[in-house]
Amino acid sequence: MRAALSAASFAHAHPTDRATSADALRRLQRAGIALDGAADHGVSEALYLRDPDGNGVELYRDRPQDQWPRTPDGSLAMSTHPLDLAALLAE
Repeated sequence: MRAALSAASFAHAHPTDRATSADALRRLQRAGIALDGAADHGVSEALYLRDPDGNGVELYRDRPQDQWPRTPDGSLAMSTHPLDLAALLAE
């Protein structure tokens, strides 16, 4: 796992299994912590929230590279789409 910290945000990478992200989402919901957003970037899935001081927090998991979307020429086809939270919780 890796983490990055700046004055305004913190990002934490989970292992690549979706079950870990689903567990994190369940724990956030049980604690009453609201999400600011949730995104599917093709190469990763991310949950966005705020810490008590209002700083941005991102919990994300990278997909295995063999699942990354590619264009016909082989370059990455990253995107930003809403993350299906119901499907994540079904993990």
